[in-house]
Amino acid sequence: MKLLKKNWITGALALMLTISLTACGNNEQAEKVTEQTPTEVAPTEQTKPTEEQASDLSTVYPLTVVDATGESITFTEAPKQIVSLSPAETEALFALGLDEQVVGVSDFDDYPEAVTSKARMGGVYSPNEEAIIVAEPDLVVTGISMSVEATEKLRELGITIIKTDPKSVDDVIANIELLGQITDQQAEAITVVDKMKQERAEVTEAVKSLTPEQKKKVYIEFSLGWTVGSGEFLNELITLAGGVNVAADTVGWNEISEEKIINDNPDVILYNMNVKDETTQETLDQIIKARSGWDQITAIKNDAIVGLNDNLVSRPGPRVTQGLKEIANAIYPELLNHE
Repeated sequence: MKLLKKNWITGALALMLTISLTACGNNEQAEKVTEQTPTEVAPTEQTKPTEEQASDLSTVYPLTVVDATGESITFTEAPKQIVSLSPAETEALFALGLDEQVVGVSDFDDYPEAVTSKARMGGVYSPNEEAIIVAEPDLVVTGISMSVEATEKLRELGITIIKTDPKSVDDVIANIELLGQITDQQAEAITVVDKMKQERAEVTEAVKSLTPEQKKKVYIEFSLGWTVGSGEFLNELITLAGGVNVAADTVGWNEISEEKIINDNPDVILYNMNVKDETTQETLDQIIKARSGWDQITAIKNDAIVGLNDNLVSRPGPRVTQGLKEIANAIYPELLNHE
């Protein structure tokens, strides 16, 4: 069965930087670092400057980071031309005020609106290598799913590539902080992540009083016949929202067992509202409701089947905490304050 759907799985697989931020600092810190010694970003510590320090922050170069593949990258200055091959990272770059520095994006980028004027660099898995070379970037940001062959080829040509792979909201926040450090936009990064932390706190505060017995069982399906288990940030979003993911006993992305979902009997079903059957034009919720035996599931009996904006919840970028709020509203509409 063919489906028209956005490449949301790419977002779920996109971007984590397995480093932390020890090279952040104000001018006083900068004086303590010699020009001959690159600033090393330690993988186990993270500098978290206060909001009061934000206006004084500046990145100390040279700056060395290590990406999700273990590749060590040194920056001698802030990148001036950036290609993003991940919609999530593109959103982060624009949120950091780097519109002018972004010279190319993936074919799947659609937010913010300003990306429509950017050159297209092909797909996320197999990008257009020629287009990237022509763009002459001094930084390419991509997800872990970009092919090893394409990555090696571009690196052999001297193109700096950072691959990321977030597994939690904290990972997403760390990525944005790091991009702010690499690009010398640390004050902007603080503004972005503070908003994300506030949105996360709104949700966790609203659901903190739920007892284990009150927590609802949740099933999520964003691509026909596929769900997500533990070890992925989408599973964490369900947990943060006070839900219990019925697929948490599996790891990563999995094809579903229809019988298992019936036995799990979720209280709420979440689905991608942008998926349709190409032939019948049936939406994913219609397909789910029509499955044999699923009419006995509590969520379907109670009409607790809710469509989600896939871009908000599947892209590990600055809007992911808005996606968290959407999930929480879907599970516990009575608990969150509605404006």
